[in-house]
Amino acid sequence: MAIRITSNMVSNQTLSNLNKNRNTMSDLSMQSSTGRKINKASDDPVGTTYALRYRAELAATDQYKSNTDAAQSWLDYSDTLMQQSTDVMKRVKELTIQASTGTTDGSGLKAIKDELDELKKQLADVGNSQLTGRYVFNGEKFDERPYQLDSSTTKYSDVVTDTGKVTYGISEQISIGVSTDGNEFFGKPAEKDNAFAILERLSSAIDNVMTTGTRDYSAISGELENIDSRANAMGAVRSEVGAKTNRVELVSSRLDERELNVTDLQSKVEDADISEVMIKATTAQTIYQAALQTSASTMKLSLVNFLN
Repeated sequence: MAIRITSNMVSNQTLSNLNKNRNTMSDLSMQSSTGRKINKASDDPVGTTYALRYRAELAATDQYKSNTDAAQSWLDYSDTLMQQSTDVMKRVKELTIQASTGTTDGSGLKAIKDELDELKKQLADVGNSQLTGRYVFNGEKFDERPYQLDSSTTKYSDVVTDTGKVTYGISEQISIGVSTDGNEFFGKPAEKDNAFAILERLSSAIDNVMTTGTRDYSAISGELENIDSRANAMGAVRSEVGAKTNRVELVSSRLDERELNVTDLQSKVEDADISEVMIKATTAQTIYQAALQTSASTMKLSLVNFLN
């Protein structure tokens, strides 16, 4: 049985087709103006799932990169401070050898003692160094200066620093400790090669030689072994910092590569091909204009036109 096509049916179908074409033009216009082919979830539900996954991974990568930068800064600064301390110990050894030869007169010994006292202050200043408001050599006690003297702690060699570790998460399963407590680097209070204890004993030994007039320099020369021991310990700690620095740099490089790869995948899912979009938009515009002209010609026919 034949179906009777009414003017109302033709009108509705024409309007429906025109609206579909307008929606297509609107979507293409949105893509060309935003540069994205997914502007709402309904544009591509599956692609939206991947896009959200890529965004989450990029956000995590960005945080890990921030952590690696912070860890890198801490380790680099620690290495600089350790180099300064190593230089101080070298100078201490030179002065100790000079003071223990027996050829230095009283004024020379006093000058050496004064310089050793200043070097001790320099080590304390290094031990109290801060990075972004946090004390580098006091573990997790960021707001407490480790090497300060008071009624209960009268010598730097008696200072006990915090042993907590400052750690940064630099990858999903990697956390790295970047801090070094002062006792680990400068020596614990009970250790003979504690850097501050060495300087305190040297100062006392030189003062004893000057005040008593004795020619016994054994107490001074006896510290050379302790100086070498502490210098070696400092070198070992610094080597560990260097190894951690290399690891952080490798992780940072890997994070850069991952960010690049994930960004490329995200672009393939979300970004629109502008040249393709413009061609489709032009085609849709042409079709729409043609549909309007055809519809205008068709819809103006009436019963009188039909009878004629």
